[in-house]
Amino acid sequence: MDKNLSFVQMFTDGACSGNPGPGGWGTILRCNGVEKELSGGERETTNNRMELTAVIEGFKSLKRSCNVELYTDSKYVADSIEKGWVYSWKKNGWKKSDKKPALNSDLWEELINEIEKHNLKIIWVKGHAGHPENERCDQMAVEETKKFM
Repeated sequence: MDKNLSFVQMFTDGACSGNPGPGGWGTILRCNGVEKELSGGERETTNNRMELTAVIEGFKSLKRSCNVELYTDSKYVADSIEKGWVYSWKKNGWKKSDKKPALNSDLWEELINEIEKHNLKIIWVKGHAGHPENERCDQMAVEETKKFM
């Protein structure tokens, strides 16, 4: 982490009613004691797309490079970045090691571009386990999902 950059905590979650089906996402950003909540949804989507969108929208709202501590309950998001899978998929033309297409390459491409601007640390949290910010993000995501039902 760069001591000259602002420190931001980002909490994210996605939800989907049916998979695919109506979905929503929620993000909380915290910097210097100030919180900002973001949320949105789509009529026809998947849970993984909503998990990715929550993170992308959080990053897109940052106005300058930051040290970001990302809290997510999505192993799909956390492992794909931390274990470098997404970078291998991109290098291989969005194909996984089994030669099958990597899903959500449009969102992964957008997320990679956003991540490059920041210093990132990912913290995986267990979903629906009482983590206050994760619970709030889930609540926002579910509320957004209901708008399309």
